[in-house]
Amino acid sequence: MMPGEKCREKEILEIIENDARLNTEQIAVMLQTSEEEVVRIIKELEEKKIIAGYFTVINWDKVGEEKVSAIIEVKITPQRDLGFDAVAMRICRFPEVKTVRLMSGAYDLVVYIEGQTMREVASFVTLKLASLEHVLSTATHFVLKTYKLQGTLIEDDVEEDRRLLITP
Repeated sequence: MMPGEKCREKEILEIIENDARLNTEQIAVMLQTSEEEVVRIIKELEEKKIIAGYFTVINWDKVGEEKVSAIIEVKITPQRDLGFDAVAMRICRFPEVKTVRLMSGAYDLVVYIEGQTMREVASFVTLKLASLEHVLSTATHFVLKTYKLQGTLIEDDVEEDRRLLITP
């Protein structure tokens, strides 16, 4: 790796983290470097899984698409020599699962899922998740409304502050 390349990688990562729609030519102009260098660095970052994917934040409520999201706290028994990883990877394989994270605190994993109905989410929890070997307990929390997602404000028409101004 050439001197300064780590710095260049970080700059590219910060740029595409904030706007993945920018093309390599635009990034090169922003960094005052060649497009070929940007393409090469991005390819290397993808191969190393530093860039693990690209996605778009969509406000499905405005599309009229009915979706139910839930956050599930999962307490598990870690497996010998594998810890929490084996159970977490089994959970990751379910198509309903959007995110799985290992947590500190009262539970071990937090699982984010989506379904079409509350019944579908409840069925997933009872039939698929809670029945897995090494899963001790689950606690499901349904998402009622999302205000901000991945750093993007979803609701831009937030009600203005109507409290009265009190002066001394």
